[in-house]
Amino acid sequence: MAKSPNAFRTISEAADEVGSPQHVLRFWETKFAFITPLKRAGGRRFYRPQDVVVLKAVKRLLHEDGLTIKGVQRLHREQGLKRLALYGDPDGLVAFEPENGAATPASAPTPAPAPAAVSTEGSALRLRQLLPELEGARARLEAVLSRTA
Repeated sequence: MAKSPNAFRTISEAADEVGSPQHVLRFWETKFAFITPLKRAGGRRFYRPQDVVVLKAVKRLLHEDGLTIKGVQRLHREQGLKRLALYGDPDGLVAFEPENGAATPASAPTPAPAPAAVSTEGSALRLRQLLPELEGARARLEAVLSRTA
């Protein structure tokens, strides 16, 4: 039987959901103070839904977007946990409740911010990451065009 979306996950379930080995999740706990699963007596970890979202965000930022550990730490420091979590849950399906830290499924996805409200720092970072890729594509396109001309 499948668990409820609000159910806590063991480290093996969280690792499967995130797509990273358990030892990587434990390592990330040492590097990112904002990854804080609940620990029972004996040290057994239980991950809340928002913990899993944060882990997915960290994995994406490190492995897909190419940020370093310090880069993810800086992003968290500058933009906060809710903003960082959007990298792991772009649709905003898990709500972060500031008063008690519990996560609940959002009743409706949070509307996308207006273009003026988008963080220019985050946008600039993403654009800087894309620039070398775009420049490489342009160079390849110019090489192909010069051969046909």
